[in-house]
Amino acid sequence: MKGQCVAVALFVLAGLGAAWAQEYPTRTVTIIVPFAPGGPADVTGRIVADIFSRHLGQQFVVENVGGAGGTIGSLRAARATADGYTIISGHMGTHAAAPYFYPNLGYDPEKDFEPIGLIAEQPELLAVRKDFPANNLKEFIAYAKANESKLNMGHAGVGSVSYIGCLLLNSAIGIKPALVPFTGTAPVMNAILAGQVDYDCDPVLGPLPHVRAGTVKALAIATKKGVRCCRTP
Repeated sequence: MKGQCVAVALFVLAGLGAAWAQEYPTRTVTIIVPFAPGGPADVTGRIVADIFSRHLGQQFVVENVGGAGGTIGSLRAARATADGYTIISGHMGTHAAAPYFYPNLGYDPEKDFEPIGLIAEQPELLAVRKDFPANNLKEFIAYAKANESKLNMGHAGVGSVSYIGCLLLNSAIGIKPALVPFTGTAPVMNAILAGQVDYDCDPVLGPLPHVRAGTVKALAIATKKGVRCCRTP
């Protein structure tokens, strides 16, 4: 897993057009977040929308279009008028991994979008339900191997960062748990809080408030330097 689980958020324009020949923006700009509200992509998207609105003098509004690991929202952005007034808050999953998971993707990450820039890099946490019978990574591995058939792993859709991160973890451990898809990591976290899902690999902004509140446990963090164990409050 070393160096593999850093979630990257970036902003890309759905094409370029005549908007750049005049003062921009002259009207409201839509930022598509291709995941459910409340997750890391949504949080970063709304922070940037607020900054853009204050500094550029027009409203930048977030529209959540979740599903299929972020590809439904990305496809919607790709089909938008290429005038610079639709922006997609994508990441490694939607614009790098997606073509390999979805043969009939419907959009070309390179040809259909123009990158604006990087807005965030987030390490991933291995987060488990509060009553999960493991308190560190070593105990998690032992329990997972002994109880593989009982485990449920939540993720934000095939090809998403949370999906890929946990697949790498599962592969390293040698387990194949049940994979439960959601429209974003916020719904995954709700399922973990409710005890319906055992664990996920979530960019840090999502689970961190719950870890601090003691309602979920963080067992490990994956960064560019590798995987480290966490201290659960």
